[in-house]
Amino acid sequence: MAHTARFYHAGCPICVSAEQQLLDLIDPAVAVEVVHLGSDPGRLQEARDAGVRSVPALVTNGHALHINYGASLDAVEQGG
Repeated sequence: MAHTARFYHAGCPICVSAEQQLLDLIDPAVAVEVVHLGSDPGRLQEARDAGVRSVPALVTNGHALHINYGASLDAVEQGG
């Protein structure tokens, strides 16, 4: 059974760097969906419901792992 994770980010330099490094580290057997909340703000509530409070964050096995602090979801929602 394939495992799927979601990587939420807002496109900032911290997020983009974390995405590149993270994807290099994760086993290719794990499917990672990358969600750019700046381009797809309709998924902000989904991220909140998954426990994401700031980006970049990886959600896997029902847990939100906050990798570094780029922006709060409130700031992303406000466009900043």
